[in-house]
Amino acid sequence: MKRFVWIFSQFLLALFLRHAHCEEVTTKEENASSGIRAIFLFKDVLKSNTTALLTSGFNSFIIFGVGILADGGIMYYSNTPGSKDTLIATNGSYVGSAALADKVRSFKSADAGGSSSNRVEISMNAQHVRDLMRSPGAGTDTPIYRNFVALREAWGLDAVNDDDESIYDASSKAAFAKMLGTAGYHYTVAPYTNGNFWVNLKTKLEGSSSSSSSSNGTSQAPLLDRVYLQCYDGGAENKPGSWQSALGMKVVPLVWVTNDSKPSQGTTAAQAESRFRAWNSASTLAGAGYWNDFDIEKNRLSYKAYGDVLTTLFP
Repeated sequence: MKRFVWIFSQFLLALFLRHAHCEEVTTKEENASSGIRAIFLFKDVLKSNTTALLTSGFNSFIIFGVGILADGGIMYYSNTPGSKDTLIATNGSYVGSAALADKVRSFKSADAGGSSSNRVEISMNAQHVRDLMRSPGAGTDTPIYRNFVALREAWGLDAVNDDDESIYDASSKAAFAKMLGTAGYHYTVAPYTNGNFWVNLKTKLEGSSSSSSSSNGTSQAPLLDRVYLQCYDGGAENKPGSWQSALGMKVVPLVWVTNDSKPSQGTTAAQAESRFRAWNSASTLAGAGYWNDFDIEKNRLSYKAYGDVLTTLFP
């Protein structure tokens, strides 16, 4: 009888521990897909106001302007006067400057006072991806794979954001995304149109995960774990709730801050709060974000004003 009681108690303990572990995994995955406060960094990160960015409530930074060359090399293209295009990875090695690597890593640095940042991504278009996936392919010995590994290690990156607005080739894109997962990245997208394509791509990636997702190998977050939905310019009529229903996952709507490039598409902090609040009330969002830091600084806007909107709605 005593042995039976002991065995039964061990059984209950095992059930409890398993339940607790499942709750922990679920919580981590929910946290990864909620409370997202994002901003796209269009300005050269070596010239942007890093202190303001890190102390205004943003927790996800997406560095725009990274591109792939025909040979699989990786460039960081200049979008800022006084900066220049820079080759950052080639032949399986990081070749950018130490200063650039240190700056990118500082976005998640523990000693960045007041920072709540937990994620840094790079954003790129689809140039050369289809051709490189056809030849030499997505193997771990290919230049493109080795270059992405080198860049992740140098910059401490979490994900690659795909801003494809022209090519839309699902097969090569799925192969590319899975290659990134093997290299330790998550994969995110930034659609503004062509919803059926993105639904199809998500279907192709179901069951895929990033090698960085779990330390124990028992539970991994999806490879495609974020959708940054453009709700400005060509995507001005997008309804986040409709995209969420179609994709079967929460999205992160983006609005364009006040700007002098297309003033009609600009959004003040107060207007952003109104739009985000309405969308979130209609269909709970994963978070929200902005395009982009360059316009905030150029037009002398307040990072904190825009950041406070996000911390209020998506704490």
